[in-house]
Amino acid sequence: MIDTGATAFILICTAMVMLMTPGVGLFYGGLVRRKNFISMLALAFIAFALVSIQWVVFGYSLAFGTDINGLIGGLEYAFLEGVGMEGDGIPDLLFMAFQMVFAGLTLAIVTSGVAERIKISSFVVFGLLWTTLVYDPLAHWAWGGGWAAQFGALDFAGGTVVHISSGFSALALALVIGKRLGFGSHGMEPNNIPMVLLGGALLWFGWFGFNAGSALTADGLAANAFVATNIAAAAGALAWLCAAWIRGRPGSVGIISGAIAGLVAITPAAGFVTPMAAIPIGAAAGLVCYGALLFRVHRGLDESLDAWAIHGMGGIFGALATGVFAAAAIGGVDGLLYGNPGQFLIQLADVAVVVAYSFGATYVIAKIIDAVMGLRVTEEEEYVGLDIAQHGESVRV
Repeated sequence: MIDTGATAFILICTAMVMLMTPGVGLFYGGLVRRKNFISMLALAFIAFALVSIQWVVFGYSLAFGTDINGLIGGLEYAFLEGVGMEGDGIPDLLFMAFQMVFAGLTLAIVTSGVAERIKISSFVVFGLLWTTLVYDPLAHWAWGGGWAAQFGALDFAGGTVVHISSGFSALALALVIGKRLGFGSHGMEPNNIPMVLLGGALLWFGWFGFNAGSALTADGLAANAFVATNIAAAAGALAWLCAAWIRGRPGSVGIISGAIAGLVAITPAAGFVTPMAAIPIGAAAGLVCYGALLFRVHRGLDESLDAWAIHGMGGIFGALATGVFAAAAIGGVDGLLYGNPGQFLIQLADVAVVVAYSFGATYVIAKIIDAVMGLRVTEEEEYVGLDIAQHGESVRV
């Protein structure tokens, strides 16, 4: 039976999450050099459009079809067969759309690893293969009745499915495609910090729909997730600010990065922990992700826009923190602090598998595409900038 209140709520949440994909484009666009601003925005829109078609043709069915050996769903929902206006609480079509915007956002996050140097044609092929072979199985494992759900792993809104997968996939892509020309020897400062902050604001706003909407109805659990989401973001922002202040000056990009770190970490936990637990989760995530960024810089890794440091490492921390702070009074399962150390071990095992699969599968996909058609633009195109070289457009000042 359809609940009209829940349906209205999830319709709004779906639209909010959709807005996060151009939010990523603005965030990333502000971080790159001006000659690649349009390129990063375009990659976000391409990601969303590509996944939207893949999802309705067969992606949704692979993620949420009848379980096959705990690994993948069947094809009974291909071309939206049997996905209609009826459903349990909300229409099946709406549930499909809600999950679709998650998938599109995840691919957009991955573009961090290839910023300023990937060919559009190669990205389209990569995006189709990656969503099919990496995202869809992970979504099935966690939410479609796959092995992780059967094992008892907790992921309320995408700590493993969205954040660990995108972060470690971005790292794998960066290693395959190689560093940007001039990386480490030429300045690559953000071209538009206000645009970064605007993109971050859209992400913070959309995250309320991301996490609260994952309750799939307008109830107390949704409210808990909503409040925990904001608390974690605030704690992450303040923790990163303080850490950066100790080392020098607290930049605004760091503040919004800390907020996103907190948002990433609370994503798997929002429906399982109390709102007050979001303070240590968010604050610790801000410090963990800041440390990961410093490590990445020290090692000279050109995972250009830090999806690995923030989404990958923040996702790991959040998934593990869920196993520590989960409270049965909220989500029906206790964690380590409430006398259930087994849940932490389950989370640890889940994280290990997702990290290995996301990184390994992405590395193989990227290597194959690079060998067949090449991932990277020419040196001349990279020097000119992808806005002009790939799109024939430029930002006018």
